[in-house]
Amino acid sequence: MPKDFYIFRHGQSTYNVDGRIQGQTNDSVLTDLGKSQALKLGEKLKGRGIEVIISSPLTRAMQTAEMVNKNLNVPVVTDEHFIEVDVGIVEGMAYKDVMKQYKDIFDKLHSTNLKDNFDVCYPQGETKRQVRQRILNGLNNWCRCVNNYKIMAVSSHGIALSQISSALGQRLDNIENCAVLHIAEDNGHWKIIEKL
Repeated sequence: MPKDFYIFRHGQSTYNVDGRIQGQTNDSVLTDLGKSQALKLGEKLKGRGIEVIISSPLTRAMQTAEMVNKNLNVPVVTDEHFIEVDVGIVEGMAYKDVMKQYKDIFDKLHSTNLKDNFDVCYPQGETKRQVRQRILNGLNNWCRCVNNYKIMAVSSHGIALSQISSALGQRLDNIENCAVLHIAEDNGHWKIIEKL
């Protein structure tokens, strides 16, 4: 049975505004603009037949899911597979400080050459390879879900959109808050439908 997923990034957060690396912190919450972005996203997704919203357990993703759901009125559940990348010891640090203290790692992680950055991470953190596998495992679990949902939304983080699109052969750069990637699975075959 074909499955559709609308994977979206959370709305603008306080750490986005402060220029800090979020990682898996729960201290970062939606700003007023982030809440407005999430409401607009809900309007955009209304009428697409979404049956459930699966959210990262982090507050900013859950807040986004709840705002989007004001237009969808479907169940909202959490799934650890869709949590943000673990950035290890740089979590909460200002980007400018990370670029000074961990310049080599920062440069490799932001390289356009996948061979340079796929297995790189900050100390005590998670690599892009690990994140990609975790997210793909989550998507595959929902494809086999006993609830038989056909059309699902996933409230997640920029890393989810970047790694899924990259895994499916399309690089996404500068992923905006509340950007949406629509993908579909049929008999184990995945494809990108559109970026909203």
